[in-house]
Amino acid sequence: MNIHYFAWMREQIGKSVETESPPAHIDNIDDLLDWLTNLSPAHAEALADRTIIGVAVNKEFVEPGAKLEDGDEVALFPPITGG
Repeated sequence: MNIHYFAWMREQIGKSVETESPPAHIDNIDDLLDWLTNLSPAHAEALADRTIIGVAVNKEFVEPGAKLEDGDEVALFPPITGG
């Protein structure tokens, strides 16, 4: 699974994309975020406030409980602002 990080999340974690193989029981976004926070202190800090994290799976915005499948591409990003 490719996981992409954007903006300050990318800077905190130290990479824009990483390829991970979560355990089989990780089958939704909430579980994935829980699992990712245990990868490193940087992940834990970047993902601490779930209320501001946007998520897309395969380039489609999804809700936190959205199901995941092998090979999905996940994007995590902070709030989007515009002007």
